[in-house]
Parts: sequence; structure tokens; C-alpha cells
Amino acid sequence: MAPYLIVILAALSMLGAFSIDAYLPALPAIAEQFSATSHAVQLSLTAYVFAFAVMTLFHGTLSDSLGRRPIILVSLVCYLLATLGVAFSNSLEMLIGLRLLQGLSAGGGAVVARAIVADLLSGRRAHRAMSAINVVFGLAPAIAPILGGWLLFAFGWRSIFIAIAVFTVILLIACFFFLAESLPPEKRLPFHLRTVLGNYWTVGSHGYFVLRSASTALAFSGIMIYVSAAPNYVLNILGLTVTDFGWLFLPLVGGMIIGSFLAGWLSHRMKTPLVISLAFAIMLVSALANIATSLWLTPHLPWVVIPLITYSLGSALGTPAMSMISLEMFPRFRGMAASLQTFAFMMLFTIISGLIVPHLFDSPVKLAIGNAIGALLSVLCWMAASGCRKPEKISNHRLKVEPPGARQDPEGNAIDAG
Repeated sequence: MAPYLIVILAALSMLGAFSIDAYLPALPAIAEQFSATSHAVQLSLTAYVFAFAVMTLFHGTLSDSLGRRPIILVSLVCYLLATLGVAFSNSLEMLIGLRLLQGLSAGGGAVVARAIVADLLSGRRAHRAMSAINVVFGLAPAIAPILGGWLLFAFGWRSIFIAIAVFTVILLIACFFFLAESLPPEKRLPFHLRTVLGNYWTVGSHGYFVLRSASTALAFSGIMIYVSAAPNYVLNILGLTVTDFGWLFLPLVGGMIIGSFLAGWLSHRMKTPLVISLAFAIMLVSALANIATSLWLTPHLPWVVIPLITYSLGSALGTPAMSMISLEMFPRFRGMAASLQTFAFMMLFTIISGLIVPHLFDSPVKLAIGNAIGALLSVLCWMAASGCRKPEKISNHRLKVEPPGARQDPEGNAIDAG
């Protein structure tokens, strides 16, 4: 895969992260401007993540029928308009509503990017490409909060969304001129609602796929907890300022980048199950070290972030292979499978940011325990999947696909010409 294509696909995945991480330093400022509580302003994050999760169910499926490129371009245009609206919001209600619209369009690139990789590559080559994309993608959580903090300090919180809009324009131009279609018309699937819903049920109810996708999402839950709790963790627990978010995000992202490099390097040197087992071991040991550090040491830099570095390394080491194993189960429905994977990830983020973190972010010990529980659940889901049918025994005969030239009845069902 060409390096420029990896950069574009990674940038598409970065867009959703920018919308979360860049404005986290501004949450207290937004609360002050609109005279709102921190819990009320947290809804702007929850609304975005929830809308992102729901819409990912459709991005991949639509790309299976209409092609990858049109979905990406339309999503970018809608996202740009919503972002500009957020920048000029004059009430918290308006901001939350526009964040909802932003979330509906932000997932197009993240979902379809993985489907494009699966279109063009398979096996270890796909794992290696996903690792390279994750390396570039990992820059977003490092750059976004630091950039957001400085923009907030210099120009106010609205400038953060204006900067995101500028980035979106650049990405839209790059996709329009340099992103080719990876799904030829003859491989596209007709869009019939009954068929699509039936296929969603077939893919989404398969035990092996569900457990493996849940495990992949849970592997990142430890990172999600600290991202969602970042304003309180950085400003109150660590006692830093709005320009110091890099002390949390740079270690997290540094670990992710190292883990992604290792995942690509090991993809041709170690069997995939061993790589995943190594990743789980690193995550569990790091989570236990995080609890011990939080219990016995006062939360000061730099030692409080060392377990977070190794945890994010472990999660980034295992998740490229974990994700592609699930996608390869349904080769003709990669877009749909990618949608369901991203839906699982974002719904977990919604639950963590909206329901769990508000009960954890006042204590480093509680955050560390939440981190450990996520790692343990990830391992248990992956192990439980071994009791389900293996992917090599799965065929696509249960997934319904009408031939493009078949006659159809008024409900959209194919009619046998014979």
C-alpha cells in the first residue's frame, strides 16, 4: 500500500479523535461561559460519541452498496458544516445539538478506512498496514489536546473548532484528488432494507465475531477512561494547567505508537496468537502496576504515567491483528463488519464517558481499578470466543445478496427468472 494512502486513511481515522481530544482542555471554559456544571458540559462529549456510534452502523453498509469514496466525501462535507456550527454556538443546548450532528458524520472515514484496507490487502499484509495506520493515527491524541490547550489559552475555545474545520478542508481536498475507489461496481451489494437488516443480524449475532469485537474495544477501555477523565485528572489530580495536557496524552500516545510499530515488526516474525497473548500480558501487568502506583504513591509526575505508557503499548500491539481477524470472517461484508466493530468501540466509549467516568474521576485509585477491569474483560471475551465456531468454518451463504441484474418484487426481493 502506498505511503500517501496510509497517511490519508490514518488522517480519516484521526478526525474523530481530534473532535474528542482537542476540546477536552476547553470543557471548564465552556462550562464557565454558559454557566453550566461540569456534568452538563460532559454531555457534549457523550452526545458526540453516542451519535458517532449509532451512525457507524450505516457508514460501512452504505459503502458496501455505494462505494467507499462517495461515503467518505459526503461525510467530510457534513462534518465540516457541523464543526463550523459548533464554533459559533451561542448556547450550551445549541453546542450539544451540533456536537450530535458532528458525531453523525465523523465516523465515515474511520469505518470506511478499515474496509479499504481489507479491500486491498489480506492476512499479515493487512495487519501490517493497519499497524502503520495506527502509528500515524496515534499522533492525533498527542497533538490534539496540546494544540487545543494552546488555542484555548491564546484565542478561546471557539478557535479549537475553527482549527478542526481547517484540517477537515485539507483532508477533503486530499481525498477528492488522491483517494481512489477500492470497491469496484461489480463487487458492490444492492441496498435493500430487509436484506441489510437480516445481514446485520447474521453478522452481529455471531458469537465469535461479537466476542472478538468486544475484546478489541475493551482493550482500549483503559485508555478511554483516562481520555474521558482528562480535564479532572490533569487539572485537579495532577494540579497542572490547560497547556499541560501533553503530560497525560504524550505518554498514552507514545505507548500506542511504539506498540503499533512492534505490531507491524512482529507480524512477519511471530504467529498472530502469540502476538495477541503478549499484548494481553503487557496490559494486565501494566494495569496491576497502575493500581499499585495509585495506592502507594502520591499522584505526581513522572511515575504516575509509566503504567499508562506500557498499557497503551500493549493495547496497540494486539488490536491491529484482533480487528482484522474479525473483519476477515465476512469477506463480502467488510464494510458492515467494520461498522459493527466501530459501533462496539464507540458505544463502550459512550458508556464510559457518560456513566462510568463521572464516578471515577475524583480518585486515581478508582481510575486505575477501572483500567484493570477493562483489561481483564478484554482477555475474558477473547478467551470465551474460542468456544464459538472458528472463522474458517464460517461461510457467507447465510448472508443474502441479490444479483445486480435480478428482477425484484415490490418489497425488493429477488425473483427467480426460471
